[in-house]
Amino acid sequence: MAKFPVHTIETAPEGSKPALRQLQSAFGMIPNIAGAMSTSPVLINSLVALFGNVHGGSFTEAQVQIILLTDAVTNACTWAVAFHTALALKEGIDPADVEAIRAGRLPADAKAAALSDLAKTMIEKRGRLSDEDVDRFLNAGFGEDHLLEVIAAVAASTITNYTGSITKPALEAPFQLHAWQG
Repeated sequence: MAKFPVHTIETAPEGSKPALRQLQSAFGMIPNIAGAMSTSPVLINSLVALFGNVHGGSFTEAQVQIILLTDAVTNACTWAVAFHTALALKEGIDPADVEAIRAGRLPADAKAAALSDLAKTMIEKRGRLSDEDVDRFLNAGFGEDHLLEVIAAVAASTITNYTGSITKPALEAPFQLHAWQG
């Protein structure tokens, strides 16, 4: 089995260093998953660009975390579940809603539930949403632009989730409290 390195800015390939600097600036650290991902400049740069768009889009940061946590659980990426649990709680998402998502259930909040349900359904159906799936989301008060924006968030989280499942980076101490097994 391959053992993937977790790069730092000093050890990463030249093409990955700007992306790692950007992540360090955003998070105050370089997440281990990004260090592992930086083995491929193409992958880390794709993720950073896509996440920049997702986090700068029309969803609140709490809504983004609902999508990303749901995706991490749906894709069974243990590192990402712990990471996004911590970020969701930091963004003020009700701890009961966070636990519901971690257990594969929908949050109690109706709008959060619609967002989580769409993200999970999009992954499970590989993007082949039915008219009912789309209508359920739109009837919760979201627009067509939001529906399409979820695709970008799912794409970004798929990069992270798949990388985590393949490289298996160690979970950093700040996220140990939120460790998860699917």
